[in-house]
Amino acid sequence: MKGLVLYAAIATGAALAALGGVAAEIAAAGAFVVAAPSHDCFDASAALQALIDSNPNRTIYIPDGTWMLSRPVVTPAAPSVAVSLRLGDFAILKAAPDFPAGQPLVRLGGSHPSRDIRAPGSVYGLYGGIIDGSEIADGVTIESGRETRVQNVSMKNVRIGLHVLHGANSGSADCDVRDVHVVGNRAPDSVGLLVEAHDNSFANMRIYDCMTGVRIRAGGNRLYNVHPLWSCPNELYGDGVGFDDGGASNTYICSYADQYSTGWLFREKAGVSHMIQCTAFWYAPNPGLSHTAIRCEGPFRTICSAMKVSFRDAQNTNAVLLAEPGGDGVLRDTIVNDLLLNDPGDLYHTHVPLLPQHPRGPHTRSLPPTEARDDP
Repeated sequence: MKGLVLYAAIATGAALAALGGVAAEIAAAGAFVVAAPSHDCFDASAALQALIDSNPNRTIYIPDGTWMLSRPVVTPAAPSVAVSLRLGDFAILKAAPDFPAGQPLVRLGGSHPSRDIRAPGSVYGLYGGIIDGSEIADGVTIESGRETRVQNVSMKNVRIGLHVLHGANSGSADCDVRDVHVVGNRAPDSVGLLVEAHDNSFANMRIYDCMTGVRIRAGGNRLYNVHPLWSCPNELYGDGVGFDDGGASNTYICSYADQYSTGWLFREKAGVSHMIQCTAFWYAPNPGLSHTAIRCEGPFRTICSAMKVSFRDAQNTNAVLLAEPGGDGVLRDTIVNDLLLNDPGDLYHTHVPLLPQHPRGPHTRSLPPTEARDDP
């Protein structure tokens, strides 16, 4: 227990300046710094939570080292008591063996719910560091607030990486996430990014070891350069989905479904979404299995512009689009190695706008039959 007292005592003492570097600068500015952990066997949950609860409107700095947690760390959303967590690049918040399975390590806005954007303190978040779920815990949840940020964070061994819950503003969370990498636990229910709120932005995300890369159940979200890569057990391959969209008016820009059996899945109740310069790519063949760029449970309704679809081998069942007949979706300026298209149910050409002077259509262009890339 001495280790637990040490964390909080040093964090509030004059010895902060002795830490030097960035820690000393933060201390001089009136922020609070958590002392370097003595051993990774101590449970830091209570000490970290005490720092958060007793230091409203401060930045809590957690330097490099391993910080074991037996329960989630919770930050408030109300501007008057909000804090930001800043982790060193090599600071690790790690789930202890007794951490409750399926709970997140960090709950942003998990207390003092608020949707106030006018009062100072409404912008808070999690910056930097490593969130390690030890293959039992989730990574980070955003539960309340309207201007929450998550940036420059790496999540490892998590069941669900980042989970944006139903937003505080009539379902809108209005959060901003960028430069976040997620490595899942390869379980059948693993998800890299789970979004249940409207009106969020996500940029520069890499997702590995997750059965579902991105799952969205809300609308008005914008995803730029989000790249889920299939790397789960082969026996689960047919259930893998890069982007699973059950919302409406979501926009995907320069996003990339890599080696998933299905690149984009639009659920039956999904509304119209937009895809701009997105890619579905397969770097290795899976003989006898299906490779589908876009699959819909109902008719195709998405507006898709300048998509690149790169199949790997004719041993697979390859389709650009599988959907119910009908629908007013459009595939415009698609680039595809169509010599490898071999699924009779593919509705791809029925959604390509054609002009008489272009027998192949002005909105489609072929690629060479194969494109090689090393397996990452």
